Amino acid sequence: MNQPGVLAHISGMLASRAFNIDSLAVGATENPTLSRMTFVVNGDEQTLDKVRKQLEKIVTVVRVIDFSKQNYVERDLMLIKVSTEGGKRSEVHELVDIFRARIVDVGPTYVMAEISGQERKIEAFIEVMRPFGIIELVRTGRVALLRSGASSEDVDADDQPSPEPPPEATV
Repeated sequence: MNQPGVLAHISGMLASRAFNIDSLAVGATENPTLSRMTFVVNGDEQTLDKVRKQLEKIVTVVRVIDFSKQNYVERDLMLIKVSTEGGKRSEVHELVDIFRARIVDVGPTYVMAEISGQERKIEAFIEVMRPFGIIELVRTGRVALLRSGASSEDVDADDQPSPEPPPEATV
């Protein structure tokens, strides 16, 4: 439910049971009374089952969907400010183009780029920017939607698995 304190309640519950949240994104949905939380918890099937069961006990949680066995699209968004001192602006610009990112701000000694995509693309972009000097970066955390024609409300545990299972589960 879109109410104050729900995020704190959920993250506190997970922390108190020693579940680590690797990525978290929360935002409004098409229904103003609901927010969607997308978070990534790494673990085996038994651990993920415990997480699901604990979440389902929380009164303000309307539905828990484990996307790890589903066919879904996920994206992460990042803003990164990279140093361009020493005449490196054109090299940074080329790499921004190669990764299909875009420059959103330019200063005398830096370029700020925006990039979205799967986590491995974001990580690869960070690695190629490191030699230039990363001044700052901020990421949103992953968000995901089911790829099939069904909406998240229609998903059952028996739905078709993703062709490439992810290394971790997005819950």
